[in-house]
Amino acid sequence: MNFKKLIIASSIVATGLVSQMALAADTIKVGVLHSLSGTMAISETTLKDTVLMMIEEQNKKGGLLGKKLEAVVVDPASNWPLFAEKTRELLAKEKVDVIFGCWTSVSRKSALPVLEELNGLMFYPVQYEGEESSKNVFYTGAAPNQQAIPAVDYLMNDIGATRWVLAGTDYVYPRTTNKILEAYLIAKGVKKEDIMINYTPFGHSDWQGIVSDIKKFGSAGKKTAVVSTINGDANIPFYKELGNQGISAEDIPVVAFSVGEEELSGFDTKPLVGHLAAWNYFQSVESDANDAFIAKWKAYIGDDKRVTNDPMEATYIGFEMWAKAVEKVGTTDVDAVEQALIGVAVPNLTGGTAVMNSNHHLSKPVLIGEIQEDGQFEVVWSTPDTVIGDAWSDFLPSSKSLISDWTAPVSCGNFDVNTAKCSGQNF
Repeated sequence: MNFKKLIIASSIVATGLVSQMALAADTIKVGVLHSLSGTMAISETTLKDTVLMMIEEQNKKGGLLGKKLEAVVVDPASNWPLFAEKTRELLAKEKVDVIFGCWTSVSRKSALPVLEELNGLMFYPVQYEGEESSKNVFYTGAAPNQQAIPAVDYLMNDIGATRWVLAGTDYVYPRTTNKILEAYLIAKGVKKEDIMINYTPFGHSDWQGIVSDIKKFGSAGKKTAVVSTINGDANIPFYKELGNQGISAEDIPVVAFSVGEEELSGFDTKPLVGHLAAWNYFQSVESDANDAFIAKWKAYIGDDKRVTNDPMEATYIGFEMWAKAVEKVGTTDVDAVEQALIGVAVPNLTGGTAVMNSNHHLSKPVLIGEIQEDGQFEVVWSTPDTVIGDAWSDFLPSSKSLISDWTAPVSCGNFDVNTAKCSGQNF
């Protein structure tokens, strides 16, 4: 190659690199951090699709700040340490402006140190155990006071439960939630011998012995209820075994915190009719906003049989709030968007309004739904108004004096009202 051709070739390469840089500068990258394989794929794949639908819809509106949104999808494969690696990949390599992701608390806690180190921004769309508040995370799912506590109150006051089985998958969310619920039940006068606690691994499939123990525990002449924090695909054999052993909702009602329409779509629900779930949204809720969302989802996914669920609504709310905050401040800068998000209000899908509070938690209604034969839920109870999510439980001695407030002059996640100081780390 002569000198002239070398210059031309170099110019072409340089022009290509400049064009790639210009293209990158003309897009806003949205990271999608959900398991598309492994035990949590049953739940998380739908949330990936929800984010992609929201991105497509936003781009049809002209994008944000005159730029198109570009999805960057990764698969942490239900491998908890891999969530940290994939978060670093999204922030350091892909340079995403925001992340929508995680389902389990163990995956969120894996991603959290990387988010804080690299000053990333993530929206977490699933109910969780509380006891955490980070400047870099917005929690659009339910805190315990928006799901677990109201569900127990319903079982206690409306069903008459006096004996309790706390059954969960063996990781941080069920263990912390059940710690809160055990303290709450004891404060309500329930004796320790009337509380049975059981944990199983992710993907657990042999439920015969455990369901037999639950059945025996519930045969003591006291109304017994199961509070389930079982997560992922382990729910399918759990509910099947309940049916196999003839445990009906009339005998021992189960209220689940991680079972929604998506999980129920995988098997015959007739034996489960009457069992319950506590969420902040159900597909069956009647509202114009929900009807429109369901229609858009089914059209996007190309399957009229696909369902919607609570974490999808939480993803929708988070995305709408993020877009509104970006437009408000005219930038995707994390620090600017974080402050702009506080106070943002958008319509929820149940006919009300979701507000982002200064503790990075939403105001949400609480709904109790009863499983129907078609795999949908009939709402049997709801709060009269929205409930503000509480990052720190009032029922644990270590956290009852803590509040989260990311506005000045507090500006921390664990302000102790007794000492008027922020204690330790911000999560």
